[in-house]
Amino acid sequence: MKKRSPLVSVIMNSHNGEKFLRESLNSLFQQSYNNWELVFFDNKSSDNSLKILKNYDKKKIRYFYSKKKLKLYDARNQAIKKAKGKFITFLDTDDSWSKKKLEIQINFFNNNPRYDILYSNYFIKDLNKNLTYKKHSKTLPSGRISQLIIKEYVIAILTVMINKRIIIRNKFNKDYEIIGDFDLFFRLSQKFKIGCIQKPLAYYGIHDDNFSKKKGIYIKELSSWLNKNQKKLKNQNYNLSQINFLILKLKVKNLVKRLFNLNLGV
Repeated sequence: MKKRSPLVSVIMNSHNGEKFLRESLNSLFQQSYNNWELVFFDNKSSDNSLKILKNYDKKKIRYFYSKKKLKLYDARNQAIKKAKGKFITFLDTDDSWSKKKLEIQINFFNNNPRYDILYSNYFIKDLNKNLTYKKHSKTLPSGRISQLIIKEYVIAILTVMINKRIIIRNKFNKDYEIIGDFDLFFRLSQKFKIGCIQKPLAYYGIHDDNFSKKKGIYIKELSSWLNKNQKKLKNQNYNLSQINFLILKLKVKNLVKRLFNLNLGV
């Protein structure tokens, strides 16, 4: 019996993301699985992103331009609404995928029809130092994993494939700037089983322009999220020691860095 080949919608949100865009697009257009569409949501860019995009097969691309700059997770929600595929995936302009990423994930869903959400291990790619290394060396969890996610968040959005009917009903919280992924997939993990591919299927790009400049916002949002949900989580017997320790560690590291920069006059 021939395996099903459902349409996959690849969500790419971009605001002036031209710097690494070609590498991301190349990794998509080189996929061994071909039944996909790119939903490119241009969040009021003023760079050459559209010019770069025009060098690729326009039949595979659906381009949307926002006249107003939206917060990241609002933009993600808007892009998802445009998607036509049965499954949704996410590829940001500074990330890339292994050649068989989509094929491996579709095969998983074909063989495991009770799952609607899937993630994988991935590589960290330092775009400044040209270094690549695997993110997780241990076996990653699958199934009902909300207790494990609150202890250690392991789901990276660039590795996720999710049934559209699930994410349409369970949107990103558009008020977040950083932790919208964590918030959404924790909520989903309380309702659904989540599958996992142990093999790294993607490359998460780190560079001067992304997360390192937003650690203060990350700490603030994660602390606020925990304060808001702490009572309910304790009543549900979640172990919060690990996430409390993470927040404390991040606060200390951020303070040390600020003091160091202050001494240097930065």
